[in-house]
Amino acid sequence: MSQKVKPSVQSLKSMPADYRFLGSPPLSDPLENSSALVKDLIIPRNGHLKNGFNGTGASVGGVENGNEDSPYSVANGEVSSLVDGDPIVPLPQSTDRRWSDTSVYARKKVLQFWVQLPSGNWELGKVLSTSGEESVVKLPEGNVLKVISETLVPANPDILDGVDDLMQLSYLNEPAVLYNLEYRYNQDMIYTKAGPVLVAVNPFKEVPLYGNSNIEAYRKKSNESPHVYAIADTAIREMIRDEVNQSIIISGESGAGKTETAKIAMQYLAALGGGSGIEYEILKTNPILEAFGNAKTLRNDNSSRFGKLIEIHFSETGKISGAKVQTFLLEKSRVVQCAEGERSYHIFYQLCAGASPTLKEKLNLTSAEEYKYLQQSNCYSINGVDDAERFQAVTEALDIVHVSKEDQESVFAMLAAVLWLGNVSFTVIDNENHVEPEEDESLSTVAKLIGCNISELKQVLSKRNMKVRNDTIVQKLTLSQAIDARDALAKSIYACLFDWLVEQINKSLAVGKRRTGRSISILDIYGFESFNKNSFEQFCINYANERLQQHFNRHLFKLEQEEYIQDGIDWTRVDFEDNQNCLSLFEKKPLGLLSLLDEESTFPNGTDLTFNNKLKEHLSANSCFRGDRGKAFTVSHYAGEVTYETTGFLEKNRDLLHSDSIKLLSSCSCHLPQAFASSMLIHSEKPVVGPLYKAGGADSQRLSVATKFKDQLFQLMQRLGNTTPHFIRCIKPNNVQSPGLYEQGLVLQQLRCCGVLEVVRISRSGFPTRMSHQKFSRRYGFLLLESIAAKDPLSVSVAILHQFNILPEMYQVGYTKLFFRTGQIGVLEDTRNRTLHGILRLQSFFRGHQARSRLREHKRRVTVLQSFVRGEKVRKEYKELLRRHRASSAIQSHVKRRIAKRQYKATVDASVVIQSAIRGELVRRCAGDIGWLKSGGTKRNESDEVLVKASVLSELHRRVLKSEASLREKEEENDILRQRLQQYDNRWSEYETKMKSMEEIWQKQMRSLQSSLSIAKKSLEVEDSARNSDASVNASDATDLSGGGDFRTHGRTRSVGVGLSVISRLAEEFGQRAQVFGDDTKFLMEVKSGQVEANLDPERELRRLKQMFDTWKKDYGGRLRETKLILGKLGNEESGGSAERVKMKWWGRLKSTRF
Repeated sequence: MSQKVKPSVQSLKSMPADYRFLGSPPLSDPLENSSALVKDLIIPRNGHLKNGFNGTGASVGGVENGNEDSPYSVANGEVSSLVDGDPIVPLPQSTDRRWSDTSVYARKKVLQFWVQLPSGNWELGKVLSTSGEESVVKLPEGNVLKVISETLVPANPDILDGVDDLMQLSYLNEPAVLYNLEYRYNQDMIYTKAGPVLVAVNPFKEVPLYGNSNIEAYRKKSNESPHVYAIADTAIREMIRDEVNQSIIISGESGAGKTETAKIAMQYLAALGGGSGIEYEILKTNPILEAFGNAKTLRNDNSSRFGKLIEIHFSETGKISGAKVQTFLLEKSRVVQCAEGERSYHIFYQLCAGASPTLKEKLNLTSAEEYKYLQQSNCYSINGVDDAERFQAVTEALDIVHVSKEDQESVFAMLAAVLWLGNVSFTVIDNENHVEPEEDESLSTVAKLIGCNISELKQVLSKRNMKVRNDTIVQKLTLSQAIDARDALAKSIYACLFDWLVEQINKSLAVGKRRTGRSISILDIYGFESFNKNSFEQFCINYANERLQQHFNRHLFKLEQEEYIQDGIDWTRVDFEDNQNCLSLFEKKPLGLLSLLDEESTFPNGTDLTFNNKLKEHLSANSCFRGDRGKAFTVSHYAGEVTYETTGFLEKNRDLLHSDSIKLLSSCSCHLPQAFASSMLIHSEKPVVGPLYKAGGADSQRLSVATKFKDQLFQLMQRLGNTTPHFIRCIKPNNVQSPGLYEQGLVLQQLRCCGVLEVVRISRSGFPTRMSHQKFSRRYGFLLLESIAAKDPLSVSVAILHQFNILPEMYQVGYTKLFFRTGQIGVLEDTRNRTLHGILRLQSFFRGHQARSRLREHKRRVTVLQSFVRGEKVRKEYKELLRRHRASSAIQSHVKRRIAKRQYKATVDASVVIQSAIRGELVRRCAGDIGWLKSGGTKRNESDEVLVKASVLSELHRRVLKSEASLREKEEENDILRQRLQQYDNRWSEYETKMKSMEEIWQKQMRSLQSSLSIAKKSLEVEDSARNSDASVNASDATDLSGGGDFRTHGRTRSVGVGLSVISRLAEEFGQRAQVFGDDTKFLMEVKSGQVEANLDPERELRRLKQMFDTWKKDYGGRLRETKLILGKLGNEESGGSAERVKMKWWGRLKSTRF
């Protein structure tokens, strides 16, 4: 078979059927190489070779019939196969064989045929000649065979080599399916569609079919090749579209790759439904469950020793919201017993290899070779697997699913306790073979790890308390009983630990309030098993596979064909192998295998032998049951016959754990054994009768193991029945787990067992897509171009089919539904999607136009409204501002008027006071001079006196003018300084609020000083003018004055000079100080603005300058006041003693004189 030319093209559907690749055998010259040696080998009709080879003794697929290791052994040497006929070229059926597409007509048209060799393998041969019922066939190696013509099976053209769907094969038969799978397997294309079923062949190596890029390709539908990703994608899309829960059922024998396939499906679902982070926790449950529930067997290095159903829940948006894990029938016996070449559960070896030195010291761990439970198989490692690395992955996964470090240490302590329990040994203490445990390292370590008293542990392993009425009897155990008690405690601890871990995982993955009812369930359960020695575990596992096969048959065969018949469509029934008889053998009441097992388990004196005899007595009439010698019986399963040995059946079904052991666990200080004991007590309901009942035994569960497992299976089937199933059949290509090795016989048996050919035949000849008339018309009715008179769903549906020109052979109209062949509904669905997309596009454009129009109108209206509102608001604000401005102007005018009036009145009052003072002083001085002239003294020359007074007055006048000029200059300089300061203040007002206030105070004080100086100057001017007038009067009228009058005149002149000098110095000092302060202020402002660079702080210097100005101002004011007082005193002294006559003359002269 391997010699057939294999083109590189997988599937070329569009090429003609007679097209052949270069190198393919030609279709002509049937007598080519006719000179070759024709061997004397003929395969007759009855299966016996003419050269003496007996076909009944041949092995099928390289597996001998008597080999009990194979789950697919064939009874009585039967060599048969299933072949379906080509629907295009119908061939007459044979009455004595199951081939349906072999005939003389086919032999005339097809020159390549499949020939079954005595070994059971199929080879592609070329017919050289046909004579009667015999044909001469040439094999690829050059050998020539003479075979019965009816045994030839037609081969497909080379163009169909490696098609990805078996439904595309022109000739559907076993060798064609085998060759197609092998062709794809050799090219690492391990997935092939068989109608609705995905066939996955285990490659036993890494293949480049996975990863994010492939996930993205299947998500975008850019890759439509068969794949687990495609199955998972279909499941999640149908869940969202139809709002129906989905299930992915993965089946196959041990080592076929079911666990890896389930992980791949979970990876795709996590990638599509991820985002919340819960998907990462779901994926991390795999390392935990594999470590604690998988083990190495003779057929599989990572065999699942329990069933697992992962129910992944989704939110309304298609995102993962949580998950739940359910497990079935953990193989507890593997904890204490392993076959040669196998291993116990992975976690034991991972713990011994990967635990840290601290943890090893704490748990008193040694290497795996030191523990008796692990020594039995002499197998401690797996090729290519690093147990230490796997242990680190397990601890990381435990962290991710929120198992605390304390709980992890407790879990590892329980595992170490189980290992050390296996090392507990016993010593015989009397002649009756009674024993007691040896107090060695093993016993003390177990007591320490589970947290109990060593004496209590010793008593539980060596003695048993029995209750007889109201009395308690203590019975010593024999060696075998003590070993059974030890092993039962170890198995119970491990089983409870496994259940506790699953419970913690479910708590971490809990859905809670996010539950929506939508879910996808992935079932990964143990495959069909058949060994040399099959016990209770294989009995339950194979029963579960029978139930799953029944579900498969019911969904794909029974329900399918029953629905066709009920709906009255034209249909040719397809036969398939139904396993209902085998299921009835297990489940029938009261005479079924499970019922009889439970019944015998309840009998006090029931044994394995009595159970086997009861089976032979009641079930011998069943065609699926055969009683064997001794403690054995054989069941004919859907996958072949399996012989079971009843040794240990009853004990394993009872699964006893004595009440003393439960009490011991409940009294432990560690919380995990207490939790285990509580769980066992909750499930405990009634005592078990049987051999251990006499010893005071009590069960740890409500039902027997078989009954409990049966109930779990019924619940599982009920749950799967409420979902839309998607089937994946895993195929194991060889038994040695070697990549690239393809054993035809092994693969063929698995294909027969899972019914792949029947599935393809039904799918190809059937109608996998169906839809009710109402749903079809409602879904596609809007596609009709013309309305029809009848509005009933059937008429609408028929009109739709006619409109789209769907061929009549592509669909069937039933009473209630329409049935379509594969791919037909896709045309309507694509048209519907395109039409809906166009409608939605048109609606979106129209709604967008409406929305934009409404938006523009709203904007226009809002703009108009805003303009009115803003205009009204501005008018109100302007009106209020105008009112406030007018009020402010009125207030300012009143305030300024009042201030001006006050200033004018103060100035007038001050001027009057100064004038009065000066006038008084002048009057007094004049009056004094007259009196002094009268009092005596020699008269001086009148002309001299007049000259002196005139010179004095001119000097005084000159000084006054000079003072006024300097004063005006100072005032102009002050005005300039004020303007500069005002400019600086305006420029830096935002930076120097404090400086502004200082400048204003300083300006006010300057103005007050200037006004004071102005008043003083005016008073001096008035006084000088008075003196001048007085002097002129004295010079013209007082000719009779004496020399004493000359003395007084000199005294007055001297007083006036002193006053003028003081005033001049004060004015000069004022100008200098003003210049200094102005320059300093200007310099500091330039420094602050950055115009001038200086190493000083302008703020601090301005404050210091203000302090200096305040100090000078205070001192200057004091000196000014002292000057006023002195001038006042001088005026008072000069005014004393003046004659009334002189006063009147002075004032009269003063009025007539221009100053």
